[in-house]
Amino acid sequence: MHVLLFAGLAERLGARELELRAPLPARVSELREHLAEQQPELAGAVYRVSVNHAYAQEDDALTEGDEIALIPPVSGG
Repeated sequence: MHVLLFAGLAERLGARELELRAPLPARVSELREHLAEQQPELAGAVYRVSVNHAYAQEDDALTEGDEIALIPPVSGG
């Protein structure tokens, strides 16, 4: 599964994207579990999961070919 990383998450991992081994189909909540296991640097990180350019809910399904992005909170003004 191909995952895009933005802002502080990319800095934390030293990469703007990563490949994650996770069985599909899966739910967003399961993606978070796999991320915690395979990328311990993300422990404690706060982020939203975007699937195909839309924020996803924890029970949304992920399938092969989805564009997945991890987006930390943003502020601005």
